[in-house]
Amino acid sequence: MTTLTTSKSTKSNGFYKRLQSLIKRQAKPYVHPYLGGILLGIVLFSAFFFTGNGLGASGGINRLIVLIEDAIYPAHIDRTAYLATMAGGDRNPLDSWVVFVTVGLMIGGFTSGLLNGRLNVTTNRGPQMPKKLRWVYAFIGGAAMGYGARLARGCTSGQALSGGAVLSVGSWAFMFAVFGGAYALAYFVRKFWN
Repeated sequence: MTTLTTSKSTKSNGFYKRLQSLIKRQAKPYVHPYLGGILLGIVLFSAFFFTGNGLGASGGINRLIVLIEDAIYPAHIDRTAYLATMAGGDRNPLDSWVVFVTVGLMIGGFTSGLLNGRLNVTTNRGPQMPKKLRWVYAFIGGAAMGYGARLARGCTSGQALSGGAVLSVGSWAFMFAVFGGAYALAYFVRKFWN
């Protein structure tokens, strides 16, 4: 009499085959921009309705950095008024709604990339742009955006989406400045993308 048993390697081999089939999927087309805008509006409205807060991400990243800083040098956190409001004393910097929005953003982006066949490591650049220079420009732009988000007390999602939705004059001024600055700068960097 012969008995069939499934070895552990066969089970794990099946898991890896399913995982590879998810990762190596054919990339699906992006959603239509108007449909994406409508869906984003629904998500924003739901965030206001259910939590009383809008959307934003820079505050969540900021709190994750403060968590690490508090673990390394808590005395500095307690002496700095801005940081003490988040993690001073026995406060937990992760005790904020924006941390959950940020974590959800990362999980949602990963899941979307996995399900739509776009989970890969790539550098978006024009044919004239060397890859290393693109990374340098991305770092400089990201640092400027991070500094600007702290200076403006919110990133584009917090300022433009959430602030614009409640008709905040500062948020509307911010968005006009963002679009105006982008259009003014686009002329000078167009050669890197063509």
